Amino acid sequence: MQDERSLAQFLPRAVLLAALVLAVASASAQEAKDKPEPWKLSSAVGPTFALGKAGEQWAKRIVENSDGKVPVQFFPGATLASRDPAREFVALRDGAADLAVGSTLFWSLQVVELNVIGLPWLAPEGKDLAAMMNEAIAERLLAAVERAGVVPLAVAALGHRALATTGKVPRSPEDVAGMSVRLVSTPLLIDLFAGLGAEPRAMAFADAQAALRAGALDAQEGTLAAIAAARLDALGVKQVTLWGAVAEGAVFAANKGAWNGWTAEQRAIVRDAALQVARELPVLAWAENDAALLALRKRGVTVTRLTATGRAAFAAAARGVYDKWAAAAGADLVAAAEAAVKGTTP
Repeated sequence: MQDERSLAQFLPRAVLLAALVLAVASASAQEAKDKPEPWKLSSAVGPTFALGKAGEQWAKRIVENSDGKVPVQFFPGATLASRDPAREFVALRDGAADLAVGSTLFWSLQVVELNVIGLPWLAPEGKDLAAMMNEAIAERLLAAVERAGVVPLAVAALGHRALATTGKVPRSPEDVAGMSVRLVSTPLLIDLFAGLGAEPRAMAFADAQAALRAGALDAQEGTLAAIAAARLDALGVKQVTLWGAVAEGAVFAANKGAWNGWTAEQRAIVRDAALQVARELPVLAWAENDAALLALRKRGVTVTRLTATGRAAFAAAARGVYDKWAAAAGADLVAAAEAAVKGTTP
């Protein structure tokens, strides 16, 4: 009898407890259902690099400026594009990413007009690149990005790529002829080094390490920050040449389908945040270069900046490559860029 009374007292409590658990679970499920999915923002590199930092800051600004109503998740290292920066624009266009900030060099594979930024020795100095990113040219670049299938938001100057070598400083085209050079596999860079008589080689970093140790690789093309981060000085690299050959910019853009699904307020928040970060990016890039140069010099790497005369010799040797990619980018756009660099009107 005692057991029956205990059971009778227990059952209502158990039912009540089960009901409470079910209610909490249901509320949690509803909350999870109502919570918006984070928007996905892609960058080819992480926040230790200026471009990746821009991506991280863009995501942060969107969240802050929306008072947390728009969650954004940052995906560095081109993780939404199979870790291939050359596929990042496609990933954005096709919806794997909602937002992305990428290099004009890599995005030029799908937006040929962006090749104007990297034309060999068109803008060898920082001031030249800044001049070429003026409002009129920026508008034309953004229009080209839009024609390629995404929503353009902002552009910014990023910087110049350098050449790290194991041997002497390449001061003339003859010094580059015959060099085995590791580089990212983009047509413009491949054409540039082939046009100078070098052997362009696209290979994984592990393979490049082995090749440098074995003396089978003479040089590495890349940004100063990437060269410093890779610790190439430990693999036989003794020289870094700032030759001003190829400049890069950054493009901020959104997936068209995602953009069309956002409210006017959300679009304004995304665009304003992109413009804010784009204005700050050149300063981040300069600081990145300064830090990389300091690190390289501390490790005993000789850093050489080519003179205007030295750059002119290279530019003359690469004129065929320049003309080929100028035609691809568009004669009018290139004329405007050339005029901007010279400080004239086309």
